[in-house]
Amino acid sequence: MLKVGMAGIGGISGAHIPAWEAMEETELAALCDIRQECLEKYPDKHLYTDFQEMLNAEQLDILDICLPTYLHADYAVQAMERGIHVICEKPVSLKAEDVERVYEAARRNNVKFMVAQVLRFWPEYELLKEIYDSGKYGKLLSGSMSRLGGIPKWSWDNWMADEKRSGLVPFDLHIHDLDFLVYAFGKPEDAKVHRAKRPEQDYFSVVYEYPEFFVTTEASWYAAPYPFTASFRFQFEKAILAFERQQCMLYEEDGTVTDLTEAAEGDTGGINLPKSDAYANEIRYFTKCVLEDRFPERVKPGELRQVIEILRHL
Repeated sequence: MLKVGMAGIGGISGAHIPAWEAMEETELAALCDIRQECLEKYPDKHLYTDFQEMLNAEQLDILDICLPTYLHADYAVQAMERGIHVICEKPVSLKAEDVERVYEAARRNNVKFMVAQVLRFWPEYELLKEIYDSGKYGKLLSGSMSRLGGIPKWSWDNWMADEKRSGLVPFDLHIHDLDFLVYAFGKPEDAKVHRAKRPEQDYFSVVYEYPEFFVTTEASWYAAPYPFTASFRFQFEKAILAFERQQCMLYEEDGTVTDLTEAAEGDTGGINLPKSDAYANEIRYFTKCVLEDRFPERVKPGELRQVIEILRHL
């Protein structure tokens, strides 16, 4: 059985912890957070408020990093230098050069590393890529992707509102959709950006242009308590695939309408994310790679670097 530790017991950990607990191949043994109150609801675990102390005391096989963005790369390298496999929440960093740094550390220490870009494992988004790759409904003509919500006020030390630590909406929220675009369709040829950015809120809209289609995207942290919503709609020559209001629908040109909605599973914690088993999917995939001694090719470093470089230049 693989022994797992987790660093950072904030919002997204509520999606990761149940996934680790559900697998027979792993034991979530140790949790670390500088906030003692975040650890108190897990009395059955080994609890730490100091990361180095956890690494010294535990014989971990896997570390799951759910820390603030600006800490990801440094903590990942520290763990891999000790021979620990690492799965790390997105983004790996705000700096493109950190992609090579963490992957070089993985190679040097013969361990597995993966950035948890969850949309690559989200059933409805996986279906979109399958339809595009197959060409079943003809060429892709256009797309739209939306990821909207109120500004997060629950983060430790309000780090998410600090551009130097989080990168704000582009790096924390929009990165999901951009990463999927690069993964599914490759690097866009051009991007047209509009942004309404103020200290108390941030709205971000980009049209990504490809040779034969374009994708309109938007992401927000509104000042008002707008409920979190994530959706997409893609126009093919012979069908529309739409994921809206947690329903995935296929509308074909002959009038056929098919509900492709996946049953929601799991608990994503208290940050108002859509329920899905995608977090469990990515964690199971990473664990299988560790057990089978193969590097996680589902998330490629070249694509991660492209995404960061695009965001840095928008």
